[in-house]
Amino acid sequence: MTDTPSPNHFDLHAATWDADPVKQARALAVGKGIQSQVPLSPRMGALEYGCGTGLLSFALQPQLGHITLADSSEGMLAVLNDKIAAKRITNMRASKLDLLTDPLPPERYELIYSLMTLHHIRDTDALLRSLHALLTPSGYLCVADLDAEDGSFHGQGFDGHNGFDRRDLAAKVESAGFRTPGFTTVFSMTKGEGSAQTAYPVFLMVAQK
Repeated sequence: MTDTPSPNHFDLHAATWDADPVKQARALAVGKGIQSQVPLSPRMGALEYGCGTGLLSFALQPQLGHITLADSSEGMLAVLNDKIAAKRITNMRASKLDLLTDPLPPERYELIYSLMTLHHIRDTDALLRSLHALLTPSGYLCVADLDAEDGSFHGQGFDGHNGFDRRDLAAKVESAGFRTPGFTTVFSMTKGEGSAQTAYPVFLMVAQK
């Protein structure tokens, strides 16, 4: 949810974002995937990059220490702050951040994760290098995103990535300094009806610094 082709898209949809049951189910599935592959602990400081309304972080919040939720959409962050206040959560903080244009923040994290964010980032190599720098030694990076698709997920006019080939992304991640990542399929979305229905798998990539 950073470096998007339409900067106001996420602001416009922020208020109704959580009403989509698919987004809710996707976040819970990715959260379970992270819980099964990363030794979460209340001692871990975490960063969610491209957090939106924080659906994934709310799924992980009880098992983590302090969580910084970063996004470039002011609309999403406003909804997120309302949710944090309403639930009286004390270990989550929203932050406006775009790692491709803003200075690297001073904090370092044991865990960084993102959900459906990377395919919006044009310069994935630069972002991966920044995320590597923000992790503590042996810290974990968890990226959930679309497998490579034919462009029909977003449709015409989208200038991000049409998902990712897992081998190509693994090479980028290793080039950024991470150890060899692992991939699992944690969710699948469908669009269209009948014979025109298309499945869009979502992978979870886990890499360690």
